[in-house]
Amino acid sequence: MLARRLPYGALIYFDTMKPIGKYIVVVTTEEEVKTESGLILSGDDVNQFRYKRGVVVEPGTEVTHISKGDKIYFDKHHSFAMIINDGQYTIIRESDVVVVE
Repeated sequence: MLARRLPYGALIYFDTMKPIGKYIVVVTTEEEVKTESGLILSGDDVNQFRYKRGVVVEPGTEVTHISKGDKIYFDKHHSFAMIINDGQYTIIRESDVVVVE
């Protein structure tokens, strides 16, 4: 199995599987959120937001607008976590992506 390094430095092992249909495999990224006054929000405060940020590891066979390595924001209430090859990944549908950076 070959390892691949994502743009933000995470090393992943995902060369043996491919999601089908409109599903997308994502690695979530931790983000530091600052208010306008400069306060940094805690992890608990950030978890209250509906949308999470992640990097696309592998798009499904029918995904048209999102590519491998894209940074995206997605609806965390419509996602689920899986452990694949000893790594934790988030699986979402293409329709749950709200922003592509």
